[in-house]
This record gives sequence, C-alpha cells and structure tokens, in this order.
Amino acid sequence: MTDAINKCSANETAACCCVDVGTIMDNTDCSAAYSRVFDSRAAAEAMLASLTQKARSVESDPCDIRARFTELSHGVQLDVDFVFACEAETLIFQLGLR
Repeated sequence: MTDAINKCSANETAACCCVDVGTIMDNTDCSAAYSRVFDSRAAAEAMLASLTQKARSVESDPCDIRARFTELSHGVQLDVDFVFACEAETLIFQLGLR
C-alpha cells in the first residue's frame, strides 16, 4: 500500500500534512477581475471607486487597474482588471471582497 503523501504532487511533510506555501502561491496569478451590471453609470463609478480603494489598501507596488464601462439597454456594465505585484496581494484583495 502506498502512502497518500506519495500520491500528492505538493511538497508535504509526513508529520502534519502541511504544504509549503510556495507550492500553492507561486506568483503566477497576480490578477483579479470584476464584472457587474449596474442600473446607472453613477452606481458603476461608485463601485469602481470602492474597488480601487480596496486595491490600493493592499498593494505594495502600484496595482494596475483597468476599468471599462459598457452602456447597455438595461444599465451599465463595469469590467475591471486588477494586476498586483504579487499573488499574495491578489488573494488578500479577493478575500476582502467576500
């Protein structure tokens, strides 16, 4: 019978089944995206301001924030892409939105 640890591709220790943080967060995913339709442009702009403030609160280097507003027949769609300096900042930002 083979140990479950040997089947796992992560670097685990046999003592506590802990995983090295570098195995989970390897700085390859430093971006987050947000998309939502609002009733008005003002509401979409208010959300962008709130999201920008949250991103700025976790950034170590300036976060690249690219927002797009699309006028629809039933409102305004806000699409925002955030690119952080590291994956930890991305994770903190995403968790802060929950």
